Amino acid sequence: MADDEAEMYDGIRAAFPISFGKQSKSQTPLEAIHNTTRRSVSNNPPEKSSSAASKMSGLPSLSSSSQAWLSSIRAPKNPNPNSNPNENDDGDAMVGPPPPPPRSELGDDDDGELIGPPRPPAGSNRDDSDSDSDSDSEANFVNRFRIPVSNEIVLKGHTKVVSALAIDHTGSRVVSGSYDYSVRMYDFQGMNSKLQSFRQLEPSEGHQVRTISWSPTADRFLCVTGSATAKIYDRDGLTLGEFVKGDMYIRDLKNTKGHITGLTCGEWNPKSKDTILTSSEDGSLRIWDVNDFKTQKQVIKPKLARPGRVPVTTCAWDRDGKRIAGGIGDGSIQVWNLKPGWGSRPDIHVQNSHSDDITGLKFSMDGRILLSRSLDGTLKVWDLRQMKDPLKAFEDLPNNYAQTNVAFSPDEQLFLTGTSIERESTTGGLLCFFDRAKLELVSKVGISPTCSVVQCAWHPKLNQIFATSGDKSQGGTHVLYDPTLSERGALVCVARAPRKKSFDDFEAKPVVHNPHALPLFRDQPSRKREREKALKDPLKSHKPELPMTGPGFGGRVGASKGSLLTQYLMKQGGMIKETWMDEDPREAILKYADVAVKEPKYIAPAYAQTQPETVFAKSDSEDEEK
Repeated sequence: MADDEAEMYDGIRAAFPISFGKQSKSQTPLEAIHNTTRRSVSNNPPEKSSSAASKMSGLPSLSSSSQAWLSSIRAPKNPNPNSNPNENDDGDAMVGPPPPPPRSELGDDDDGELIGPPRPPAGSNRDDSDSDSDSDSEANFVNRFRIPVSNEIVLKGHTKVVSALAIDHTGSRVVSGSYDYSVRMYDFQGMNSKLQSFRQLEPSEGHQVRTISWSPTADRFLCVTGSATAKIYDRDGLTLGEFVKGDMYIRDLKNTKGHITGLTCGEWNPKSKDTILTSSEDGSLRIWDVNDFKTQKQVIKPKLARPGRVPVTTCAWDRDGKRIAGGIGDGSIQVWNLKPGWGSRPDIHVQNSHSDDITGLKFSMDGRILLSRSLDGTLKVWDLRQMKDPLKAFEDLPNNYAQTNVAFSPDEQLFLTGTSIERESTTGGLLCFFDRAKLELVSKVGISPTCSVVQCAWHPKLNQIFATSGDKSQGGTHVLYDPTLSERGALVCVARAPRKKSFDDFEAKPVVHNPHALPLFRDQPSRKREREKALKDPLKSHKPELPMTGPGFGGRVGASKGSLLTQYLMKQGGMIKETWMDEDPREAILKYADVAVKEPKYIAPAYAQTQPETVFAKSDSEDEEK
């Protein structure tokens, strides 16, 4: 019966065009989607299938240069193809017959049973395990600690290095800050495979973003920039408040209401939703109440060898929110216990812990270990019960950024940090993993061949590793995950293809014709304002200089007959006399008549030879008298 209905449907369907009726959506399998984000070249599918899968899922595939660089770091050593199969890696001949060929070459009988004894399991031969120990060291490390580094996506959008990173406790939202002065917010639940941020902020214009920290309830986050004021935002990126800036002319920092210079770090109390901690270049740490933005709760001044202002480069809370650690610019680490009546005197003070600025501090969950990262290229492990000397100092970890941090794995068996690129080095930005129990470097994972790794985090619920990188022209957040080990997070947004445009999305913008807006019906604009403006402009109006009116002297007009004090005093003393205002103009001119006749200077000498003798008419007064 079912076959008859299928044949009937096919017959009727053949009479209609292919585009008729509801079309079934083609879905890309998850395996093909995750293959496009796989990091290891050896585990990648062929290039053709990878590109096809990337086109179907809308994901960008790794470039050839990045794949080659990853393979040079992560690919196992290839054996020599010309070597003798009966020789081990040291060149010595193997004793006994060669190992049996693979099962596929032996062949099965008709019953499907293998003739002879079963083949020994892989790795049972001692020589085989020794030869493969180096090539499988990273695989064994990953399997032993189950690190999710098989796949990778990049959250882009910043134009400079990403210096701040914070993931909320549920793992649904990621906030990143950069040297391009902006903050971007990503939502895994609402994001598709294009990996675009849903909001962009600029907390302080012209100031780099240095630290971002979520509240314990994940409803607000703290943003610390290079300015003297920190800001609080809600979960959607709306500003809730900004802390006050202190008076920079007050010498004693305890009397100021806030920081007076740029901030360096900040962190939310992990147990209190209303308490945060900030550090600044003014040489103080301050504890704030987020419900009062006008003043701080406590001011902490570090202990210094000499009085002055030494910047506090970083700060951190412990897990219970009862201890504070600060990295001081003189290279010391100071720890304060929050107890009744406590002050600025540190409970733990380690001088010269690093030879350069400290960029990151991290407490362990049990409160026994403190990790410190510095610009001197070292990472040190400290025992809080004995802080005289570090338990271990890891060197050769280049660090060029003041925000490079250190983080623990969820079970705290490992801790990790990023490295910066150097001019003459070809290793690129790495993510280094260290074993807490053995205090040794166990693995290096390449993140970017040309960019430094600054911030890193390992989220416990998602089981995904976040690492920020960038340089002067680009920046991004790399998310490392494993489809078999990780949950939600990147797995949700990678599998969500971008929505295709349909005919329903087209909106025709209506054109509204207003007859009175046409030039034919439009009134001529008034030129009155333009003329008034042009008359006020001295260049357009060619306005001449006004004549000097009123009393004055030497072209200077004033009530004192001169704008200079010297002129006024000379006038009062009689040294400067102005008689032209009291004289008759005719008499003033005739006063020089005799001088003009006796000593002509200008016009008279030119006509001296041709000028006739002047004959004046005699007065008729005598005739009139007669």
